[in-house]
Amino acid sequence: MSALGLGIDAGGTRTRWALASPGGDIVGEGEVAGLTALQARPDERERARATLGLLARDVLAIGRPARAHAGLTGFGDDAAEIRSLVAQPLGLPVDAVSAGTDVETAYRDLFAPGEGYLVYAGTGSIAAFIDAEGTLHRAGGRGVVLDDGGGGHWIAREAMRHVWRNEDERPGAWQSSPLAKEIFAVVGGADWADSRRFVYGADRGEFGMLALAVARTADADPAARAILSAAGVELARLARALEGRFGPRPVAVAGRVTELHSRIAQAMREALPPGTDLRVCVSRGHHAAARLAARAAQANETRCTDIARR
Repeated sequence: MSALGLGIDAGGTRTRWALASPGGDIVGEGEVAGLTALQARPDERERARATLGLLARDVLAIGRPARAHAGLTGFGDDAAEIRSLVAQPLGLPVDAVSAGTDVETAYRDLFAPGEGYLVYAGTGSIAAFIDAEGTLHRAGGRGVVLDDGGGGHWIAREAMRHVWRNEDERPGAWQSSPLAKEIFAVVGGADWADSRRFVYGADRGEFGMLALAVARTADADPAARAILSAAGVELARLARALEGRFGPRPVAVAGRVTELHSRIAQAMREALPPGTDLRVCVSRGHHAAARLAARAAQANETRCTDIARR
């Protein structure tokens, strides 16, 4: 169990982790609550420490990693804080932890550099292309306040907007709407006070879970189907943006949104140029991150051995 690599794939809804052996075999994995790079800020740091403490407890029950790599949504210029937060509960030195975007680790799980485009839709949405030189190019991923079209939060917001605009025009319309009934069951009531409490009390991952209500009613409610179709069009836009910059390549779409309903991928295919190779994939970004960390740990062990022999 020496030179284990820990991979962390953190998103707004859930944080997945995996331990990989030097040979790349996954020897353990699990998940804890959602975590984003924004939680490295001072006002959110205690929440991040609690989540990473639970993760470390589960990891250390299997083995102690030599290195860790964390891919996080919202990653920016906060690498030092994130590396420190990850390292502390694991008992690792900070320089044994690397961090980057979650979409980069997911890309490397599905494509070799230069091979294709990844559209990743979880709570938010983003498209990524890593070129042959290893440079990451992106489209979208600007956050749920600005955009993240087609992501879970966007789907939830569109559904909530539809329901309450209908109520503005026809009070009581929710009683004949399967979508509205399902949403109100989740938020705890049909009054605006119930929706307001949920909308402004939930974090972005919790709010994004309303997308599940949209998916559950898609076969019974045309409005729900229309929202899921629009999500597919939004995700196709991200792929087309990269294709316009770098030329035609296969497209992979992954993330929890793709698991909501088949209508999303169907609408995405219809909105892409004819002949586009579109694949719906299950991304195991935490596996890719774990293998990256394991390779780095093994390389470090090898360098140390070489120095000792001299």
